[in-house]
Amino acid sequence: MASHIVGYPRMGPKRELKFALESFWDHKSSAEDLQKVAADLRSSIWKQMADAGTKYIPSNTFAFYDQVLDTTAMLGAVPPRYGWNGGEIEFDVYFSMARGNASVPAMEMTKWFDTNYHYIVPELGPDVKFSYASHKAVKEYQEAKALGVDTVPVFVGPVSYLLLSKPAKGVEKSFSLLSLLDKILPVYKEVIAELKAAGASWIQFDEPTLVMDLDAHQLQAFTQAYSELEASCSGLNVIVETYFADVPAEAFKTLISLKGVTGFGFDLVRGTKTLHLIKGGFPTGKYLFAGLVDGRNIWANDLVASLSVLQELESIVGKDKLVVSTSCSLLHTAVDLVNEPKLDQEIKSWLAFAAQKVVEVNALAKALAGNKDEEFFSANTAAQASRKSSPRVTNEAVQKAAAALRGSDHRRATDVSTRLDAQQKKLKLPVLPTTTIGSFPQTMNLRRVRREYKAKKISEEEYVKSIKEEINKVVKLQEELDIDVLVHGEPERNDMVEYFGEQLSGFAFTANGWVQSYGSRCVKPPIIFGDVSRPKPMTVFWSTMAQSMTDRPMKGMLTGPVTILNWSFVRNDQPRFETCYQIALAIKDEVEDLEKAGITVIQIDEAALREGLPLRKSEHAFYLDWAVHSFRITNCGVQDTTQIHTHMCYSNFNDIIHSIINMDADVITIENSRSDEKLLSVFREGVKYGAGIGPGVYDIHSPRIPSTEEIADRINKMLAVLETNILWVNPDCGLKTRKYTEVKPALKNMVAAAKLLRTELASAK
Repeated sequence: MASHIVGYPRMGPKRELKFALESFWDHKSSAEDLQKVAADLRSSIWKQMADAGTKYIPSNTFAFYDQVLDTTAMLGAVPPRYGWNGGEIEFDVYFSMARGNASVPAMEMTKWFDTNYHYIVPELGPDVKFSYASHKAVKEYQEAKALGVDTVPVFVGPVSYLLLSKPAKGVEKSFSLLSLLDKILPVYKEVIAELKAAGASWIQFDEPTLVMDLDAHQLQAFTQAYSELEASCSGLNVIVETYFADVPAEAFKTLISLKGVTGFGFDLVRGTKTLHLIKGGFPTGKYLFAGLVDGRNIWANDLVASLSVLQELESIVGKDKLVVSTSCSLLHTAVDLVNEPKLDQEIKSWLAFAAQKVVEVNALAKALAGNKDEEFFSANTAAQASRKSSPRVTNEAVQKAAAALRGSDHRRATDVSTRLDAQQKKLKLPVLPTTTIGSFPQTMNLRRVRREYKAKKISEEEYVKSIKEEINKVVKLQEELDIDVLVHGEPERNDMVEYFGEQLSGFAFTANGWVQSYGSRCVKPPIIFGDVSRPKPMTVFWSTMAQSMTDRPMKGMLTGPVTILNWSFVRNDQPRFETCYQIALAIKDEVEDLEKAGITVIQIDEAALREGLPLRKSEHAFYLDWAVHSFRITNCGVQDTTQIHTHMCYSNFNDIIHSIINMDADVITIENSRSDEKLLSVFREGVKYGAGIGPGVYDIHSPRIPSTEEIADRINKMLAVLETNILWVNPDCGLKTRKYTEVKPALKNMVAAAKLLRTELASAK
């Protein structure tokens, strides 16, 4: 009875890779130093999996930035702007694609399916000359082999790679990316040949797009690709891995008929319907990689329940063909519970991070083979029971309040245009008002102050004094720059979700539960283990302090319920929407307290609204209905003169624009610059939008400083499709990850561009 891991976190238990990358990017360490940290991390991961008894250990799931970018490098699909002239792709070209450089912008970044991980989107067209340009997969296989570990090299499969790409700038939008299949398969064949020569016996292709809504032409591409690869793969065992949802019936038929494939991997945590398909007919003699240990959450597996599913599957596929696996790569979960000495013991017993999930997978495999670890199983059963019965999980009052929400749609009393008129009378803003999204740079000094306060090394008085000075500095800077609607810069906040979670009941926190979001950026999702409520105001103190420093409007800054939900590890013992409604009620209390305290502009960020969208269209309406409803609950009680903003980032909004309108916010700011103004095409196509809107005018994810002309040009593109009186001017996102040396000139140019266009608009009148 064998065990398999789809993939593993790369950052390291204490974010070793993050610090090594940032040191390298800041020219404080060499490429060799970075390679050494990476090699140490890989070897410890392989050893850990081998020691746990894992049979199928993945390699090539490590990446210095992103696995899709690794595939782009392997295929030599470097956009011409990076000046690559062939040869092995090294760090300079690789990181320029990921992060941009002094002269050219980065490639687009977007959500990896419905996770909070982001991948670098390949830019393809008919003229791309593919060539084998990164030998990373083979080198990693050999590296593991030299350590005595025989691994399964993992690749983004050829069809998913193309389906996750976009036509490059200047290529027709209607260009068929799948028409490039014949051009990329020769590179895959070269890699396969090298791996065979190096001694590999198994290889894994991740084809997660098989869980999406695909048409017959797209499904045919899988059949074509694997028929074409069959001869190259002979003598190798091939796994095709799917994850994140059910595989639809048609796709399942296509998948199990693929030529030259030895085994199929399924997510049986989020893909419970796939079980019925497997029971209805699984090909004889093929391996089934059963993903029963959740790769996307941190709850301990219910081993008894999983074992019974495995026994049922065993009767279908046979003992020697069933492999216990994770539901997807463990990239999306925290690394190791061992590094959580301060976590409450009871809650800790309910959890499993990546390292513990490797142990769970192997415990299930051994139990199925008849070597059940009784002690391990009974501890697991006890933890499951304690979680079900714990009084910390249930709060009757919260359950009642959430249940009472049904039956109302919680809309504000008047329509948006009436509200905007009332707000303008009060706020008296110029045309094209300028603002920022919320956070300002978090300096080393600021992080130190927060750290010392948390460790009780400085008093509350000293802490408040330091934060107050920082807010004052940020307010003065914005006044000097002549920004219209100010923010306090969020110096007291570590993270936009954690900050609120720490002040809400029903949340637990980790010290090292980091998860990669993109590149070196990691997030530490809170754990929602019980019913959620707000014991006392969370932001009123800081917002009113900031407002007292200026005559200009100061935004109150909150994170919305859907984002708190989507950026947390959420309890799996009740539907997600129930938890979301509970959070919405807590945020509603805060919104109303801010309004009472005299804050007239309140931003409720829903950065992650779209990323919770289910992968299949048939499930969209239900999700959007409760998600948008949750947002409206937060602000349904405020006066017309209180302006409600929301912010969203990294998304393709075009398909949910009607839901965004339905949120009924007064002003929405949206990430836009890195996706080539894709967002604006919605308005070109005639969608009428009556609320205020601020599509980001420059990309804050890159250190590049845009010129006034470049920003003015962007605003003009927006004015071509949006009414002058609703357009706001703002960056793409919060500025917390940038340096002041980048932020000041960029904002100065942004304000200058807005003023330039105000003058032009006035003279045109």
